[in-house]
Amino acid sequence: MRSMLFVPADSERKMARSVASPADALILDLEDSVAAERRPIAREMTAAFIADARAKGAKAELWVRINPLDGPDWEADLAGVMAAAPAGVILPKPSVGEEVHKVSIALGHAETRHGLKAGATRILPIVTETPLSVLQLHTYVGSSARIAAMSWGAEDLGAVIGSIANRDETGNFTSPYRLVRDLCLITASAAGTQPMDTVYVDFRDEKGLIEETRIAKRDGFTGKMAIHPGQ
Repeated sequence: MRSMLFVPADSERKMARSVASPADALILDLEDSVAAERRPIAREMTAAFIADARAKGAKAELWVRINPLDGPDWEADLAGVMAAAPAGVILPKPSVGEEVHKVSIALGHAETRHGLKAGATRILPIVTETPLSVLQLHTYVGSSARIAAMSWGAEDLGAVIGSIANRDETGNFTSPYRLVRDLCLITASAAGTQPMDTVYVDFRDEKGLIEETRIAKRDGFTGKMAIHPGQ
Protein backbone atom coordinates (compact mmCIF):
# COMPACT_ATOMS: atom_id res chain seq x y z
CA MET A 1 0.00 0.00 0.00
CA ARG A 2 1.61 3.23 -1.13
CA SER A 3 -1.18 5.51 0.06
CA MET A 4 -4.01 5.40 2.59
CA LEU A 5 -6.74 8.04 2.76
CA PHE A 6 -8.71 8.76 5.95
CA VAL A 7 -12.43 9.38 5.36
CA PRO A 8 -14.98 10.29 8.08
CA ALA A 9 -17.31 7.32 8.43
CA ASP A 10 -20.38 9.42 9.15
CA SER A 11 -20.17 11.62 6.04
CA GLU A 12 -22.05 10.13 3.12
CA ARG A 13 -20.77 12.88 0.82
CA LYS A 14 -17.10 12.37 1.65
CA MET A 15 -17.35 8.60 1.49
CA ALA A 16 -18.98 8.82 -1.93
CA ARG A 17 -16.23 11.18 -3.16
CA SER A 18 -13.48 8.96 -1.78
CA VAL A 19 -14.25 6.19 -4.29
CA ALA A 20 -12.75 8.36 -7.03
CA SER A 21 -9.50 8.77 -5.12
CA PRO A 22 -6.38 7.08 -6.52
CA ALA A 23 -5.37 6.00 -3.00
CA ASP A 24 -4.48 2.33 -2.60
CA ALA A 25 -6.63 2.08 0.53
CA LEU A 26 -9.48 4.03 2.10
CA ILE A 27 -9.72 4.20 5.88
CA LEU A 28 -13.30 4.64 7.10
CA ASP A 29 -12.68 6.46 10.37
CA LEU A 30 -14.87 5.61 13.37
CA GLU A 31 -12.54 7.28 15.86
CA ASP A 32 -11.42 10.92 15.78
CA SER A 33 -13.57 11.93 12.80
CA VAL A 34 -16.82 10.84 14.42
CA ALA A 35 -18.48 12.21 17.57
CA ALA A 36 -19.35 9.51 20.12
CA GLU A 37 -23.08 9.93 19.63
CA ARG A 38 -22.67 9.46 15.88
CA ARG A 39 -20.75 6.18 16.05
CA PRO A 40 -23.77 3.84 15.89
CA ILE A 41 -24.96 5.35 12.60
CA ALA A 42 -21.35 5.61 11.37
CA ARG A 43 -20.93 1.84 11.82
CA GLU A 44 -24.04 1.19 9.76
CA MET A 45 -22.87 3.61 7.07
CA THR A 46 -19.43 2.01 7.00
CA ALA A 47 -20.75 -1.51 6.57
CA ALA A 48 -23.11 -0.39 3.81
CA PHE A 49 -20.38 1.59 2.06
CA ILE A 50 -17.92 -1.30 2.07
CA ALA A 51 -20.51 -3.71 0.70
CA ASP A 52 -21.64 -1.27 -2.00
CA ALA A 53 -18.11 -0.24 -3.02
CA ARG A 54 -17.00 -3.85 -3.30
CA ALA A 55 -20.08 -4.75 -5.35
CA LYS A 56 -19.23 -1.91 -7.73
CA GLY A 57 -15.66 -3.14 -8.15
CA ALA A 58 -13.82 -0.53 -6.08
CA LYS A 59 -10.06 -0.92 -6.57
CA ALA A 60 -9.00 0.52 -3.22
CA GLU A 61 -8.69 -1.68 -0.17
CA LEU A 62 -11.34 -0.78 2.40
CA TRP A 63 -10.09 -0.43 5.97
CA VAL A 64 -11.76 0.76 9.19
CA ARG A 65 -10.16 2.71 12.03
CA ILE A 66 -11.76 1.40 15.18
CA ASN A 67 -11.67 3.08 18.59
CA PRO A 68 -8.93 2.46 21.20
CA LEU A 69 -9.03 -0.58 23.43
CA ASP A 70 -9.21 1.50 26.64
CA GLY A 71 -12.91 2.20 25.92
CA PRO A 72 -16.03 0.19 25.02
CA ASP A 73 -16.51 1.39 21.45
CA TRP A 74 -13.98 -0.83 19.71
CA GLU A 75 -16.01 -4.00 20.31
CA ALA A 76 -19.15 -2.31 18.98
CA ASP A 77 -17.11 -1.10 15.99
CA LEU A 78 -16.11 -4.66 15.08
CA ALA A 79 -19.61 -5.97 15.68
CA GLY A 80 -20.98 -3.29 13.37
CA VAL A 81 -18.60 -3.64 10.42
CA MET A 82 -17.17 -7.16 10.28
CA ALA A 83 -20.09 -8.64 8.35
CA ALA A 84 -18.98 -6.42 5.45
CA ALA A 85 -15.49 -8.00 5.55
CA PRO A 86 -13.18 -4.96 5.62
CA ALA A 87 -9.63 -5.58 4.42
CA GLY A 88 -8.31 -4.60 7.81
CA VAL A 89 -8.57 -2.42 10.89
CA ILE A 90 -6.44 0.50 12.03
CA LEU A 91 -5.72 0.19 15.76
CA PRO A 92 -5.20 3.61 17.40
CA LYS A 93 -3.44 4.34 20.68
CA PRO A 94 -2.27 0.84 21.63
CA SER A 95 0.07 0.67 24.62
CA VAL A 96 1.69 -2.71 24.02
CA GLY A 97 1.85 -5.50 21.44
CA GLU A 98 -0.51 -7.63 23.53
CA GLU A 99 -3.31 -5.30 22.46
CA VAL A 100 -2.70 -6.24 18.83
CA HIS A 101 -3.00 -9.88 19.87
CA LYS A 102 -6.26 -9.10 21.66
CA VAL A 103 -7.72 -7.51 18.53
CA SER A 104 -6.47 -10.46 16.46
CA ILE A 105 -8.41 -12.88 18.65
CA ALA A 106 -11.55 -10.74 18.38
CA LEU A 107 -11.17 -10.64 14.60
CA GLY A 108 -10.82 -14.41 14.51
CA HIS A 109 -14.09 -14.84 16.37
CA ALA A 110 -15.80 -12.33 14.06
CA GLU A 111 -14.50 -14.08 10.94
CA THR A 112 -15.87 -17.40 12.18
CA ARG A 113 -19.20 -15.80 13.06
CA HIS A 114 -19.62 -14.25 9.61
CA GLY A 115 -18.18 -17.08 7.55
CA LEU A 116 -15.07 -15.16 6.51
CA LYS A 117 -11.69 -16.66 5.71
CA ALA A 118 -9.64 -17.14 8.87
CA GLY A 119 -6.89 -14.53 9.16
CA ALA A 120 -8.17 -12.46 6.24
CA THR A 121 -8.67 -9.26 8.26
CA ARG A 122 -5.37 -7.47 8.79
CA ILE A 123 -4.24 -5.02 11.47
CA LEU A 124 -2.30 -1.77 11.23
CA PRO A 125 -1.39 -0.45 14.68
CA ILE A 126 -0.40 3.18 15.13
CA VAL A 127 2.37 2.43 17.57
CA THR A 128 3.58 5.80 18.89
CA GLU A 129 0.43 7.56 20.09
CA THR A 130 1.07 6.83 23.77
CA PRO A 131 4.36 7.26 25.66
CA LEU A 132 4.11 3.74 27.11
CA SER A 133 3.85 2.27 23.63
CA VAL A 134 7.01 4.08 22.55
CA LEU A 135 8.82 2.37 25.43
CA GLN A 136 7.32 -1.02 24.46
CA LEU A 137 7.81 -1.03 20.69
CA HIS A 138 9.69 -4.32 20.75
CA THR A 139 6.51 -6.07 21.96
CA TYR A 140 4.84 -5.48 18.60
CA VAL A 141 7.38 -7.71 16.88
CA GLY A 142 5.70 -11.10 16.49
CA SER A 143 2.51 -9.96 18.25
CA SER A 144 0.24 -11.10 15.41
CA ALA A 145 0.55 -12.59 11.94
CA ARG A 146 -2.25 -10.21 10.95
CA ILE A 147 -0.04 -7.10 11.09
CA ALA A 148 0.11 -5.67 7.58
CA ALA A 149 1.98 -2.49 8.45
CA MET A 150 2.90 -0.18 11.31
CA SER A 151 2.51 3.55 11.44
CA TRP A 152 3.28 6.34 13.85
CA GLY A 153 1.34 9.36 15.04
CA ALA A 154 2.26 12.82 16.25
CA GLU A 155 -1.03 14.50 17.13
CA ASP A 156 -2.19 12.34 20.05
CA LEU A 157 1.30 11.85 21.45
CA GLY A 158 1.77 15.60 21.61
CA ALA A 159 -1.36 16.00 23.69
CA VAL A 160 0.01 13.54 26.25
CA ILE A 161 3.60 14.75 26.53
CA GLY A 162 2.58 18.41 26.51
CA SER A 163 4.51 19.73 23.54
CA ILE A 164 3.28 23.04 22.15
CA ALA A 165 3.80 21.99 18.53
CA ASN A 166 5.11 18.95 16.68
CA ARG A 167 6.76 20.93 13.85
CA ASP A 168 9.27 23.74 13.90
CA GLU A 169 9.15 27.06 12.03
CA THR A 170 10.42 25.37 8.85
CA GLY A 171 7.64 22.77 8.89
CA ASN A 172 9.88 19.89 9.95
CA PHE A 173 9.04 17.60 12.86
CA THR A 174 10.68 18.49 16.15
CA SER A 175 13.00 16.17 18.06
CA PRO A 176 10.48 13.96 19.95
CA TYR A 177 8.58 13.22 16.75
CA ARG A 178 11.68 12.54 14.68
CA LEU A 179 12.60 10.02 17.36
CA VAL A 180 9.30 8.13 17.31
CA ARG A 181 9.22 8.24 13.51
CA ASP A 182 12.62 6.58 13.34
CA LEU A 183 11.67 4.02 15.99
CA CYS A 184 8.50 3.10 14.09
CA LEU A 185 10.52 2.55 10.92
CA ILE A 186 13.02 0.35 12.75
CA THR A 187 10.32 -1.62 14.59
CA ALA A 188 8.39 -2.30 11.39
CA SER A 189 11.59 -3.49 9.76
CA ALA A 190 12.32 -5.78 12.71
CA ALA A 191 8.79 -7.18 12.46
CA GLY A 192 9.13 -7.75 8.72
CA THR A 193 6.14 -5.58 7.95
CA GLN A 194 5.46 -2.41 5.97
CA PRO A 195 6.46 0.93 7.53
CA MET A 196 3.69 3.45 6.82
CA ASP A 197 4.49 7.13 7.34
CA THR A 198 2.14 9.19 9.49
CA VAL A 199 -0.89 11.07 8.24
CA TYR A 200 -0.37 14.36 6.42
CA VAL A 201 -3.04 16.61 7.91
CA ASP A 202 -2.94 19.74 5.72
CA PHE A 203 -5.18 18.52 2.91
CA ARG A 204 -5.00 21.93 1.20
CA ASP A 205 -1.22 21.71 0.71
CA GLU A 206 -0.67 19.23 -2.11
CA LYS A 207 2.89 20.45 -2.64
CA GLY A 208 3.69 19.78 1.00
CA LEU A 209 2.21 16.29 0.79
CA ILE A 210 4.32 15.48 -2.26
CA GLU A 211 7.50 16.71 -0.59
CA GLU A 212 6.84 14.85 2.67
CA THR A 213 6.06 11.68 0.71
CA ARG A 214 9.38 12.06 -1.13
CA ILE A 215 11.22 12.36 2.16
CA ALA A 216 9.37 9.36 3.60
CA LYS A 217 10.38 7.24 0.63
CA ARG A 218 13.97 8.41 0.92
CA ASP A 219 14.09 7.36 4.56
CA GLY A 220 12.62 3.90 4.02
CA PHE A 221 8.88 4.28 4.47
CA THR A 222 6.92 2.49 1.77
CA GLY A 223 3.56 4.22 2.21
CA LYS A 224 1.94 7.46 3.38
CA MET A 225 -1.38 8.41 5.01
CA ALA A 226 -3.42 11.52 4.22
CA ILE A 227 -6.73 13.12 5.20
CA HIS A 228 -9.59 13.33 2.72
CA PRO A 229 -9.90 16.82 1.17
CA GLY A 230 -12.69 18.72 2.84
CA GLN A 231 -12.31 17.03 6.20
